[in-house]
Amino acid sequence: MVMTIPKNYKSELDILETQKAIKKLKDFFQTELSKEINLLRVSSPLFVLPETGTNDNLNGIESPVSFNVPFMNKKAEIVQSLAKWKRIAIKKYNIPINEGIYTDMNAIRKDEELDNLHSLYVDQWDWEFNISREDRTYEKLVWIVNKIFDVFKRTDEYIMSLYPKFEPLLPEKITFVSTQELEDEFPSLTPKQREREIVLRHKAVFLTGIGKTLDSGEKHDGRSPDYDDWDLNGDLLFYNPVLDDVIELSSMGIRVDEETLDRQLRIAGAEDRKNLDYHRELLSGELPYTIGGGIGQSRICMFFLRKAHIGEVQVGIWPKGMIKECSKAGIHLL
Repeated sequence: MVMTIPKNYKSELDILETQKAIKKLKDFFQTELSKEINLLRVSSPLFVLPETGTNDNLNGIESPVSFNVPFMNKKAEIVQSLAKWKRIAIKKYNIPINEGIYTDMNAIRKDEELDNLHSLYVDQWDWEFNISREDRTYEKLVWIVNKIFDVFKRTDEYIMSLYPKFEPLLPEKITFVSTQELEDEFPSLTPKQREREIVLRHKAVFLTGIGKTLDSGEKHDGRSPDYDDWDLNGDLLFYNPVLDDVIELSSMGIRVDEETLDRQLRIAGAEDRKNLDYHRELLSGELPYTIGGGIGQSRICMFFLRKAHIGEVQVGIWPKGMIKECSKAGIHLL
């Protein structure tokens, strides 16, 4: 557990005002997001059956929370993300090309190391957008990232209209950088150190190529082989002045097609997944081509409301030492 305590930290909003601000911010952001990229809000599962293959193993090391379902004599898993489920939903709901869906995703990630940005509970807007096969391109990825960044920009302006003391957080444009370019420029730094250097320079960065092996033979970060195309994905990174560090608010990518799924499963040594329902359906060409991602709800609240700890905008459980240290620093965990 590594936690940052900002020097002389004092939240501009008390606990009650924070609760009011969270509601306003979430309502504004999801409304703007749905309008910007033509998304329909849908319901989504809290748990799934493992044999469907619709749960995600994220970096490949996290294990989902599971429980027994007595009347079925089966085990169910709490979702870790909805990346695969949304693609099936696009097909089920017959969503047209150039339209999409979004939903509230709630997850428990029991393996998280708790710090300023991480808790055991994950809440995000998961979204998915239907595209043609011809649109599985870097240009389409750039297009949708810019659209979503526009929503962040409008949210920045909205929050400043509510709280005039706040200064702008975001630059006019987002900068696109690949993980290979970062490795080339900062070969002696760790991936997280590289992210901080590039975000300090540009303030808002979309870092592409998450999950692929770099020239050094290492990966910048892990990514499951069966939802994002490792060449056509990325993380949305902003500079957080409260923590003087990077905050990742979203990850997104063009989803694997049949060929990419086959290749990435082989690279990852995960070809056994081809027997799962989702993977069989995808490999047989029965699923639509999509681009999608997740946007952290508590994290955007933390960022735009200038909070030092995610526990200031989200109720959770925390180690006693963390609670004590935060209380001393004026960080009020919910």
